[in-house]
Amino acid sequence: MTEIRTPRLLLRRWHDDDLVPMADINRDPYVMRWVDDGSVLDLDQTAEALELWEEEWDEEGFGLFAVELLASGELAGFTGLSLPSFLPEVMPDVAISWRLGAPFWGQGYASEAAHATLEFALQDRGLDRVVSINRIGDDASENVSRKLGMAPVRETVHPVHGFALHVHAIDLTEFHG
Repeated sequence: MTEIRTPRLLLRRWHDDDLVPMADINRDPYVMRWVDDGSVLDLDQTAEALELWEEEWDEEGFGLFAVELLASGELAGFTGLSLPSFLPEVMPDVAISWRLGAPFWGQGYASEAAHATLEFALQDRGLDRVVSINRIGDDASENVSRKLGMAPVRETVHPVHGFALHVHAIDLTEFHG
């Protein structure tokens, strides 16, 4: 089983008891306003997403980690790697992403988890480059990308929803873990 410990977090594969807390995160319109078209996800849609995330782990050898707080055992959300098939122009790059519940914002958890994920991408999976794809206006995600040492490489438009996106990238041979 793939697990990564940071000073405050455990990044791990998904458990059955993660469904309800992740669904609570996905149900929050404030959290979801920057995700796809901003629609919230219900329990069934979250269960489908968790299943797809676990399938990506099995098929690709990487995926989205559940992010658990070591101090409390609470599920804070996710961070991890995925194939950004919705945006073919960046393929075959692998994308890093994160989504945390609002109570966990502003405490450095997203940056801590994403930093550990980049180390995993480089050291354990041998990836050469990772991108992040953020909606323009999502300043918090832009800030995490910058903290990771990622540089803007292009602006583009979401092919389905039509909103503007920033693509940042980092060559992992230049990543300072």
